[in-house]
Amino acid sequence: MKIVNNKILEDLRNGTPLSINLGSGLTSKNGYYSLDIVNHVGIDIIADINEPLELIPDGSVNRVYTHHVLEHIENFIGLMRELNRIISDDGEIEIVVPHFSNVYGFSDPTHCRFFGLYSMYYFSPDEYQPNTRKVPSFYTDFKFKVDSVKIEFYKDTIFDKLIAYLFTPLINYNTSSQIFYERRLSCFFHASQLRYIISTGDM
Repeated sequence: MKIVNNKILEDLRNGTPLSINLGSGLTSKNGYYSLDIVNHVGIDIIADINEPLELIPDGSVNRVYTHHVLEHIENFIGLMRELNRIISDDGEIEIVVPHFSNVYGFSDPTHCRFFGLYSMYYFSPDEYQPNTRKVPSFYTDFKFKVDSVKIEFYKDTIFDKLIAYLFTPLINYNTSSQIFYERRLSCFFHASQLRYIISTGDM
């Protein structure tokens, strides 16, 4: 791991919370430092996120954004543990990953896993899970609270955009409607991705 942007070191010395675009690739995000394993132009931190983020202190990050990255990670539990360590008590992590019904996801040989509505609830204590369904949370010694989860649809074609316009608000009306979609409709109307907001505060 290597910090290549000295502004990060200055922020850490001054106690300024960091915002990190995790696995950014070539896509920058305004207000976020870019972290990637490849030293592209504009990368601020070079790191393999399968390994510990040892240069980032505990609780020093208040925002993490990661877009279509976690499905590539072999050491997924290890990464989630590191995110739990570096995120501040009032911070949040926004995660965008392929939904398990995303047919394109199976084409990529570097994908290690797929995600569903409840994937992040396996890191959430029972009392913070929806009453509609409970899943085991005893696999890890660290916890997150799932603040929100949204199922999102393709918008590549006019038909896709119509489906997204009609289905998105109905399917995401509440947890029960999301569960109904995954169990009964996802084989007919494929989702593109899931968007989670998770945090560690107020637990």
